[in-house]
Amino acid sequence: MSKARVLVGTKKGAFILTADGKRENWEVSGPHFAGWEVYHMKGSPVNPERLYASQTSSWSGQVLQCSDDGGKTWYAPGGGIQKSPQGWPMGESNRFVYDTSPETGAPLTTHQFYDGTQHPWEFKRVWHLEPSLTDAETVYAGIEDAAIFRSTDGAHSWQELSGLRGHGTGPKWQPGAGGMCLHTIILDPSDPDRIYIAISAAGAFRTDDGGKTWKPINKGLVSPYLPKQEAEVGHCVHHIAMNPSKPGTLFMQKHWHVMRSDDAGDNWQRISGNLPTDFGFVIDIHSHEPETIYVVPIKSDAEHYPLDGKLQVFRSRTGGNEWEALTNGLPQANCYVNILRDAMAVDKLDDCGIYFGTTGGQVYASTDSGDTWKPIVRDLPAVLSIEVQTLS
Repeated sequence: MSKARVLVGTKKGAFILTADGKRENWEVSGPHFAGWEVYHMKGSPVNPERLYASQTSSWSGQVLQCSDDGGKTWYAPGGGIQKSPQGWPMGESNRFVYDTSPETGAPLTTHQFYDGTQHPWEFKRVWHLEPSLTDAETVYAGIEDAAIFRSTDGAHSWQELSGLRGHGTGPKWQPGAGGMCLHTIILDPSDPDRIYIAISAAGAFRTDDGGKTWKPINKGLVSPYLPKQEAEVGHCVHHIAMNPSKPGTLFMQKHWHVMRSDDAGDNWQRISGNLPTDFGFVIDIHSHEPETIYVVPIKSDAEHYPLDGKLQVFRSRTGGNEWEALTNGLPQANCYVNILRDAMAVDKLDDCGIYFGTTGGQVYASTDSGDTWKPIVRDLPAVLSIEVQTLS
């Protein structure tokens, strides 16, 4: 029988929840890396037992961890990707490799942000890990300050896809409230050279040549806080989702506005429709219904909690504009938690499961497309990320 494995990253460690296909009784493993922030944890679609985790501490720095047995045991390849107290990566075999300046070709020995202004670029943490769709040893990392790296040897060594920071729009990138983080990486299953990324606050970008060159894909985004509201870059994108069965269609939760693109991000249209507020952080898509999408509205950019203290997931079965509130099993009074950008995921079981975690430490699940919800674990540390594996 198939089963589900839920990977939960929190402010104080990682937890792994497992259940059979009925998803009624859950076993909880953890905390792994107790006391450390685990920003993201994700398994390889090629080898589900290979897990990658981003382990971070303001005191000890950044370490990447791997598991080859589904999270029972962990190791830091080559000693781990670490940063020194000064913020620069350290270590010998497992480190970020800065190749050459995209402007001059000179070695990047001083770790400069080559954006035309020579601002220092600092490695702070790994926000997102995205394993390859075809090779268990290849994994991408989204970094703060905004950059994307790739490893092809199981996280032992890393190389930057430097065309992104060499694009030339860097002076217009700004940190969001959580930092200038590259938090979303989407690999296109129909085109191995196509990758989408999102940066807060720069916007969305796409490569069609495996990361050599990148283009902004923000046409149609409107941000009133920018001097030019429809600028090429500078938009605060919170998350992007894609259903693998429909790779040309993307859905975006922006800092205000829910958006949709049907041409691989070249153009976006607003689909907020009848949502009570279109500010939020998460967005995801039903695994079997590419026009069924989920968001969790938050009151405002200043008040990061549900409207009226009622936790509601909103679902659109029509790809946007028409939304319905899903509340059965969710607290409808005195609930003031937040749901962060990587804290929602879906499984691939026949009855698609929808999962999300809160800053209050609850992980909720629905096995009927969102009609009803129940907490599968409570009282964890604040949840930073949720990923789900469907296992045979």
